[in-house]
Amino acid sequence: MLFKKKEELSILKEITGKNKLGRFLELIIGLLILSLSFNLFILPLKITYGVSGIAIIINNFYNIDPSLLILLFSFILLVISYLFLGKEATKRTILGSLLYPLFVKLTANITGFIDLGTSDTIILVLFGAVTTGFGLGIIFKSGYTTGGTDILNQIVSKYFKVSLGNSMFFTDGIIILSGVFVFGYIKLMYSILTLYIISIMTDKVVLGISQSKTFFIVTEHETAIKRFITNELKHGVTVFDARGGFTGNKQKVIMCIIPTDKYFLFKEGINRIDNKAFFIALDAYEASGGA
Repeated sequence: MLFKKKEELSILKEITGKNKLGRFLELIIGLLILSLSFNLFILPLKITYGVSGIAIIINNFYNIDPSLLILLFSFILLVISYLFLGKEATKRTILGSLLYPLFVKLTANITGFIDLGTSDTIILVLFGAVTTGFGLGIIFKSGYTTGGTDILNQIVSKYFKVSLGNSMFFTDGIIILSGVFVFGYIKLMYSILTLYIISIMTDKVVLGISQSKTFFIVTEHETAIKRFITNELKHGVTVFDARGGFTGNKQKVIMCIIPTDKYFLFKEGINRIDNKAFFIALDAYEASGGA
């Protein structure tokens, strides 16, 4: 078991040690986009989520520099991460956690050069969410993170045995709800919308836009469907042995990856061959290897 852990750590070190300069440049670009979005959209619109949201709420009462507040909370969360999650989990969050507030400070005067006004608030909210998600996606793709409430999410998930998604709902939910008492219900709705779009945009940057679909098909006409996929659609298939969970009967599951633009042809073809076939379609963000 100890050998296996060491082997896993060496693989991780090999991955993170590869193209360090390129990954660092990606981190810088991501942080720049993230901080510009914060100063142009998130701060002026009073969007409250994560550590930035806490800084915005406190800034509203005491007029303390948001970048200083973000730095303070980020440092506290790094210490908490080291105590509860350990050294390895904390290492990759240090750089992003400390550089992000610096970038927020350096770009604080951007509104003096770019005046977006306040007439189309919903457009500003949407654009702020998209640019924030884009910046975060670049940071995550580089192998770094900005820490923040991600640390709390991991701690809640680890010690309370809940999923990371539920822990995020809990921690960010408390911050968003806190904002309603300060900025009102409209800002609450903007914050929820922003958080939702950020999560989608981050995934799109990290995973890419799905160009293909993965299908899993259970059918009584295995040979005919395989022939249709291989001969007419010109795509390969893989067949798994499976067993029905309720009946216990043995059955075959066909798996194949089809370009999105052939989805309609594929679906109609399957229905023509076996209109009782059961199939699941999933987004396939990347497919590599094979013959």
